[in-house]
Amino acid sequence: MTPAHPDPVVTVRWAQPADSAAMVALIRALAAFERAEDQVEIDDHQLAGALFGPAPRLFAHVAEDRGEVVGLAIWFVNFSTWTGRHGIYLEDLFVHPSARRRGAGRALLATLAQVAVARGYTRVEWAVLDWNEPAIDFYRRLGAVALDDWTIFRLAGARLGALAAGEP
Repeated sequence: MTPAHPDPVVTVRWAQPADSAAMVALIRALAAFERAEDQVEIDDHQLAGALFGPAPRLFAHVAEDRGEVVGLAIWFVNFSTWTGRHGIYLEDLFVHPSARRRGAGRALLATLAQVAVARGYTRVEWAVLDWNEPAIDFYRRLGAVALDDWTIFRLAGARLGALAAGEP
């Protein structure tokens, strides 16, 4: 008897302009998971412009299962003054819940690791909400280290405008 054929392996590839709407849907799903859906302003045209415009500074890979985009990694290049070399900052990593536990998240991160190594980058970094224990456990299993002694700060909106205008 021939064994049953396992589920197709999820594949990872560079994002293409035709993926923009699916990627925005995943960004919205991520924001909903993070309880911040009302903060998402991006649309497919904005994302396509950022990723595929004349001088992109944003990059993306998608995970695909049977022709459907089920995950994404959106990232940009950063620079470490300590190492004197570039790295990757992973802005968003998300796999649709229906596609989890099939290797998509690991494949996306492995792809970013391959890009980093091939380009001579020294690191891949990202932030994760402190309450997202399943993600934290997943990252630790991959060998990632939490930088618990660092705090992320953000200046945005009216406060950003006020500082730019020289207001106290």
